[in-house]
Amino acid sequence: MKLFHLRTMMILVIGIFIMVSSCKEDAKKNATPPEIQVMKVIQQNVPIYKEFVGQVYGLQDIPIRARVEGYLEEIRFREGRPVKKGDVLYRIDSQPFLAEVAAQESKVAEAQTYLVNAENELARYKPLAEINAVSKSDLDAAQASRDAAEASLDAAKANLRMANINLSYCTIKSPIDGLIGKTEARVGEFVGREPNPVILNMVSNIESMRVQFFLTEADYLVLIKEVENDRPDEDIENAESRQSGNFELILADGTTYQYKGNFDFIDRNVDVSTGSIMIQTLFPNPNSLLRPGMFAKVRVKFETVPNAILVPQRSIMELQGQYSVYVVDSDGTVKARTVAAAERIGDLWLISEGLEATDVVVLEGIQKVRSDMKINPVLTEFQSQTNQQ
Repeated sequence: MKLFHLRTMMILVIGIFIMVSSCKEDAKKNATPPEIQVMKVIQQNVPIYKEFVGQVYGLQDIPIRARVEGYLEEIRFREGRPVKKGDVLYRIDSQPFLAEVAAQESKVAEAQTYLVNAENELARYKPLAEINAVSKSDLDAAQASRDAAEASLDAAKANLRMANINLSYCTIKSPIDGLIGKTEARVGEFVGREPNPVILNMVSNIESMRVQFFLTEADYLVLIKEVENDRPDEDIENAESRQSGNFELILADGTTYQYKGNFDFIDRNVDVSTGSIMIQTLFPNPNSLLRPGMFAKVRVKFETVPNAILVPQRSIMELQGQYSVYVVDSDGTVKARTVAAAERIGDLWLISEGLEATDVVVLEGIQKVRSDMKINPVLTEFQSQTNQQ
């Protein structure tokens, strides 16, 4: 009896198991493929940009030097404020230079007296020489004395001019309109001789700013070729000028400066020690945001890739340096495909190998799919969140 009940129970369990398995198989067969967002790969011409660290300089950065030695008597400006050309900035004690001017004026007067005496002496000798009342050698000596006195007067006047020039250096004026910085010397300091301050300040014209950065020799050649390809019938000098407005400045806080820069010049030679060449660009600075000494990244278009294949970054999977995407066939079958990701363009990847312009890739939910899986593809248009030019 017990054996009968045991057999009955086993048959019942087996039957239930078969029924459940059948239901699962039927549910699996009748399951609807999941809806997955997909997109056609993007094909378009893509400009390639590169960034270089640059340093900012004023359009003019003029050092204010003490050209004579002396004690600083006066500072006539406010640090960090605009100054005009010709404004008095510093005054150095002028008393020693006034004394020198007075001494040189005295020497000029003395030389003038000698010249007058020599000319009078020569004037007396000339008629006497004509009647042979004096010898020819006496006349020549009088003429030489007169010429020497005239030369002495010229030398004295030159020394007086130099003394006046040194006196003028006691008043230091701004050579340009610009912004003046922090003074390196204070009233009462002795200036103009090392180790005392010689460069007292700096005045910068910041209406426009020079930004200098360096390219490797290879990058330089790529840039020039790209420019030449735009209009091959023009010479390089004109080609360089077409880079006007193609330079962007990325500031230290990551923001892009609102004004674009113009090409100024390429340096004469490649630095043999670094293998790089200097490029200078000009950026307008109407709001005085840029200041000399700042560091910023210069962003410049290097080349344009024609008919490039692009996919969103979120469609790409990376495993141990290998990139792949899920490609969807016409029947909705998902296949994993290895690709070569060449360049990141905003929130897109430039694909150099592995995809064709007609391919459709999984856009959303790559974690929900697997290779050889059937899906119900929902074609979606990708909206880039970055403004690519």
